[in-house]
Amino acid sequence: MNRRAFVASTAAAAFLAFGGGAVWYRSRRPEAAPLSAEGDRLVRPHSPVIGPAAAPVTLVEFFDPSCEACRAFHPILGQIMSRHPDDLRLVLRYTPLHEGSDEAVRILEAARRQDRFEAVLDRLFERQPEWAIHGAPDIAKAWEIAGTTGIDLDLARRDATLPEVTAVLERDVADLEAVGIQRTPTFFVNGKEPSAFGPQPLYEAIVAEIERSTADS
Repeated sequence: MNRRAFVASTAAAAFLAFGGGAVWYRSRRPEAAPLSAEGDRLVRPHSPVIGPAAAPVTLVEFFDPSCEACRAFHPILGQIMSRHPDDLRLVLRYTPLHEGSDEAVRILEAARRQDRFEAVLDRLFERQPEWAIHGAPDIAKAWEIAGTTGIDLDLARRDATLPEVTAVLERDVADLEAVGIQRTPTFFVNGKEPSAFGPQPLYEAIVAEIERSTADS
């Protein structure tokens, strides 16, 4: 979702709330998320998941690679994950609401097949203003940016068109419509949306679930 004014305030809030020093999830490779319950539309087996599979708290993010607010939240999530490495797992769901975002998702899925998902996600967010131009996305530029991470671009371009990648896109689009996602990012903490939108309400919801799981154990 286009929130240019929000990006700056969110980035500032990140440093105020979490002290700066953003760290992305590079220490863990994304794997397939187990289906948490039959018919669960929040977590699918194909979804990238970062963090321990047995973590008591699951954070689901519906995100769009072209979304400016998603870009602003990117380092914030890294800080939260680094604070709670054993208690939190992040499940990523594609939400291609912007023109061209479906192609960016294909780039990410192709990079994932080369174990370069996180590196390409980092780079696409870092250089988002260069390619995610609303109304005129420059997908060739997005591919060029992805190539700076060292992926095999020829292989990635072939993988991006695979039926399996198309199936991931179609499943995530079907789920976001069924769940009623209308903005990005949208978060769920153990299946529940935080009480308000923003870094601090999100963090408070996560901590509350961690404390609840500790009390129940």
